[in-house]
Amino acid sequence: MQQVTLNVQGMSCRSCVNKIEENIGKLNGVESVKVRLSEGKVDVIFIENIIELREIKTAIKDNGYEVLEKPTEESSSCSCCH
Repeated sequence: MQQVTLNVQGMSCRSCVNKIEENIGKLNGVESVKVRLSEGKVDVIFIENIIELREIKTAIKDNGYEVLEKPTEESSSCSCCH
């Protein structure tokens, strides 16, 4: 099993949380989905030989949300401190 945390943009309410948790949780190979709305994050535990991460990301996008790639160390720092 693999656990990932995805940065997801566009979630704004409890309905968004329910939509992602229900729809992604139904995917074959997905063991657990937990949305952290206030942080804009989705924790997913899945069986990588049944479903690929890209399929999970595509399903989230198909539900109307944007999956952001993790920022690099440099880009995650404050822009005014450079």
